[in-house]
This record gives sequence, C-alpha cells and structure tokens, in this order.
Amino acid sequence: MQNEQERLGKPSGQADMAVTEPDAGARLILVLGGARSGKSTFAEELAANSQRSVAYIATETDSDEALHARILLHRAQRPQVWHTLEEPLDLAGAVRRASSLADVLLLDCLTLWTSNWLMQQTGIDWNEQVVAEMLFAENALKEVEAMLHVLRALPAHKTLIVVSNEVGTGLVPEYALGRAYRDTLGYVNQHLARAAERVYLLVAGIAVDLKRLPEKAIL
Repeated sequence: MQNEQERLGKPSGQADMAVTEPDAGARLILVLGGARSGKSTFAEELAANSQRSVAYIATETDSDEALHARILLHRAQRPQVWHTLEEPLDLAGAVRRASSLADVLLLDCLTLWTSNWLMQQTGIDWNEQVVAEMLFAENALKEVEAMLHVLRALPAHKTLIVVSNEVGTGLVPEYALGRAYRDTLGYVNQHLARAAERVYLLVAGIAVDLKRLPEKAIL
C-alpha cells in the first residue's frame, strides 16, 4: 500500500523553483517548533541580541476580542524601538517594506500566514482531495518564493528571521482542508530550510541548530 507521501507526491512547482543559497543577498534564519516550544521568544532574543535595528512583521489578524487583547499584549512585550508591520498575506511586500525600516526583519509567523492565505482561496473543490491539496501547496510555494526573491535582492547586511510551526508530527487530519494546511506548511518549511543559513528547532525552550549542531546559537 502506498503511504501518504507517495499518494500525494510533491508539488511540481517545488522542484522548479530556485533555492536561495545562504550567501546570496540577505541572510535567512528559520526558527521551527511546536506550540509553546519557545520559538517566538528565541527568535525575538536573536533579533534583540543583534543590537541592530529590528522590524517585526506580524501575520496575526485582529479578528475577535481575544485576538485583539493578545495582539496588544505582544506589542507591549516587544521593545518600543522596534518597528511593527501587520501584514496577514503579502509576504514579499512586507519584507520589502520592513527592509526599508531596519536591518533585522522578524516574521512571526508563517503558520498563521498559511492559515490566512488558505482562507482567501476560492474556487477549490475540496471534495477533489488530491487535486485541491496539491494545487494549494504549489500556489503557496509561489508566494513564499516571491518573498525569497525580494530577500535575494537585499544587501548582505540584512537578516530575515522567520518563525514557523512544525505541525507534521501529530495525527493525520481527518478532512481534506486540514491535510492541505498541514502538507502545505510542511512543504513551505522545507523550502525555507533549504534556503536558510541557519535552521533552529525549539524543543521545550531549547534551541537546536539543525545545520550547525556544534556551534553556539548566534545571529
């Protein structure tokens, strides 16, 4: 019996897209982890410890009172000298705008962006599970690649830190929409990990550099 990886295959667009080399343009650092793993705190510490100007790109939307309160709390916790951009969908545009404000760009998080982007898609028949899932993954990867294209054009002294969840270690979602979300985020994380100079995995608040395990965590 074919496993799910063989059944779904890989988005055709993923193989066709160019992969950013670590020394091409600005630097990319990817911070992964599960829920409450400490990934956002770690990413913010990386940015703060750089002692450089920071622009924070927030993808969370202010959709209800609870989220509004959470957004206000997060704003209060960040250093007042940081610039904040709220952009739920346009990754490339957000990185371009943030790069004009600061040297270190912190995008938190790609998980919410994937959810926001999925909710904007129309004309997809989720009953055609394989077709719908693969179409969404390919189109989302194009959006991410557009962001990387902007990053390649930035000066080498700029750094983009991207925070994302690792969601592929749990149960297989029952519905096609849930599987599309999980699989797409997994493909996006893979694409960014290949392009990143450093990839940190947070487990119980402890960061492991997946590309340079012996080295100390630095920006």
